[in-house]
Parts: sequence; C-alpha cells; structure tokens
Amino acid sequence: MPWKATSVTEQRAKFMLDYNLRVRTGLMTMRALCAEHGVSRKTGYKIIARHEESGWPGLADHSRAPLDGKHWASPETISAVLDVRLDYEWGARKILSYLHDLEPDRQWPVASVVHEWIKRAGLIVPHHRARRFQHPGKPPALLIERPNQQWSTDFKGHFRTKDRRYCYPLTVADSFSRYIIGVKALMSTSFELSWPVFERLFREYGLPDAMLSDNGTPFSSNSVKRLSKLSVRWIRLGIEPRLIQPGKPQQNGCLERMHRDLKREACAQPAEDCRRQQFPFDRFVDRYNHIRPHEALGQTPPARSYERSSRQYPKRLPEIEYPSNCQVRRVRSSGDIMWKGQWFFLSEALVGEHIAFEAIDDSCSILRFGKLELGYYSERDRRLHLDRVRPAAPAPAADEQPAKE
Repeated sequence: MPWKATSVTEQRAKFMLDYNLRVRTGLMTMRALCAEHGVSRKTGYKIIARHEESGWPGLADHSRAPLDGKHWASPETISAVLDVRLDYEWGARKILSYLHDLEPDRQWPVASVVHEWIKRAGLIVPHHRARRFQHPGKPPALLIERPNQQWSTDFKGHFRTKDRRYCYPLTVADSFSRYIIGVKALMSTSFELSWPVFERLFREYGLPDAMLSDNGTPFSSNSVKRLSKLSVRWIRLGIEPRLIQPGKPQQNGCLERMHRDLKREACAQPAEDCRRQQFPFDRFVDRYNHIRPHEALGQTPPARSYERSSRQYPKRLPEIEYPSNCQVRRVRSSGDIMWKGQWFFLSEALVGEHIAFEAIDDSCSILRFGKLELGYYSERDRRLHLDRVRPAAPAPAADEQPAKE
C-alpha cells in the first residue's frame, strides 16, 4: 500500500475544516486544535486570518521574495543616483549622503546597491592590479671582443657619510677593458638622479651597444619586459638593456670584483657628506684606470685597452622609427593605449612613448617597442597578451601542402 503524501496547503485546509467543525461549535479549544495539528497558536491564527481575507486560495504558499530591494528600485531613483555620479564623480557613500540631504523623506538604497548601479552603468573605471611579469632569465652569452660592446652598471652597497646620510655610489664600467667609465656619489637610486649621470657619461665616452645591470631600481621594474624609465631611454638610444638573474651577482662578476676594491679604498673612511665623498671616488677611478695593473689584461692598466665609442650621444633623444606596415600608438599619461576600440594598460615606464602594432596575420598583431617584442593582440578573444610569445601558426592541411618535385 503506497504512502499517503499531503502538501502544506492541504494540511492548512484540514486545519480550517477542523476549526469550523470543532472550535466554532465549542467542541474543542483553539489551543487543543493547534496542538493536535502540531502548529503554534500564532500560526493557527495566521491561517485563519488568511482564509478570512482570501478564502481557500489564501491558504496556498505565498512568495518569499522581498517586497523591496535593488531589483524593485524605481527608474527615477536610479536616474537620480546616476545624475549625481555624472555631475560630481563621487563614490556611493557620498552620493547617498548628498541625496539624503536633498530628499530626507525619500527611501534610498544602501551604498552597496548604489555602487552596483554605477558599475553596471559603466561609470567606474576598474583599477589596474599590479602584475608581476616573469624574469627573462639568464642573459644570452655574449662574446665581448671590443670596448663599448657592453657596459656594466650597478649601485655599490650604500653607506652613511659622517653627516649620517646615506651615500649610493653609482658605478659604470666597460666589460671588455674593465675601464671604469664613472663612479658617482648619489643620495638615492632614483631615476631623476641617475639619468643625468648616464647622460654626462654618454656625452664624454659615447654610447655602448648594451648595458648589463641587476634587477634593482632604476635599471628594472615589475613592468612588462622589466622596463623602467631608464631602460626605455637606453632603448631609444640604441642600447640593449641586459639583466642578470635575481640573486646571481656572479653574472656581473667583473663589476662586483671592482666594488670590493672600491669599498676597501674609498669607502672605509666616509667623508663629511655625499658631495665630499666624490673626491675619494675620483682618486680611486684615476688610480684603477691608469696605474693599477689588471690580471685579466696581462697586468696592464685598463686605460691601455679602452678607447672611446664611435657612437655619439645625440643632441636630442631620438624617437623610435617603425616600418610603414606598423600602426603606431602613443602611450597616455596613465600608461594606457587605445587599440581596436579598447583601452589596455601597458606600462607607466612607457608613458609618452610610441609603440607599434605589426599585423602578422588576420588573427594576430605583434606589439613592439623598438626591436623589443612586448606581446601580441589576439583578434579571436580581443585581448592584449603582454610578455607572451605569440602562438605558432597552424600547420597547413595535407591537401594544401605543396607537392614535392
């Protein structure tokens, strides 16, 4: 024999029948009826009230959806919120405070709902999360055969001068001859202080082909391809930035070895301040370049193996030129570029610079800064893939392959 199943509506109807037959006639009390049906007296009176108001259909289940909320907001309320946002570009809480002052008797939603309205209307520009790009890895082996083929640069460990302020020695040396291009005492490692030093050295010694450095400021950053403001200017001058691997100072061993002598001879007794510290540095550079024999150079001073670069430093920083088949864009002050009707965040290091899109096929365009490939744009998913190698072209079908002669 199958089990008998009853719905909640049927149980309410049975309760009302018993109420009419037994409670109204005085055969049973309301308390006893509710106990028999397993409901509270509050629930019992609620069932009776619904029956008296709507009859037997009133005993069916009612909707449990809220009677008000963000889904039931009137178009006038939403319009009032968006109008304030367009006028003042405030956040949700400020908009609500403003509207409460204007119409205190009106029912306004909570701040989270207002924020959702603004977001759906496209009036909130999403913040760009800092993205960490992978390190390019160990720099490719380069056979150094002549001066100025590669310079090495770094900040020798900072120390305090007698005025208790830090001094940061910026060092630059030629990788072939070990000739010290310059040692400059700076008060920080910022781009603003470092670039004038490189500019003066470029005017005096010419331009190298490549510059080897570590991953610290201002040589590198967490931007795409580890570009920094300094390395961007090197690229515009035709200098290839080369980075050692993090935690591998031996990959710039020649410069590190020179730092040991610099520390012992010019930093052991700090000067009164950073400006006076430059005199011990200049004496060390002169002695190291012209007097001290170097074992790797056959016990001859580095000055005998070094000669000035033939590449002159230009009067103005040159702009990068691209082939005619490239579409050039300028990076905005926010680090964004416009491409195919979309805004993409690129890098703050490239602000004001010209980058180019080179179409490879109908589905892919390569993003370049000079000779450096920054990533690619996919037409299929309409996304800019930074620091990614473009996907390989699909192999032609068997019937499309040319016949062998």
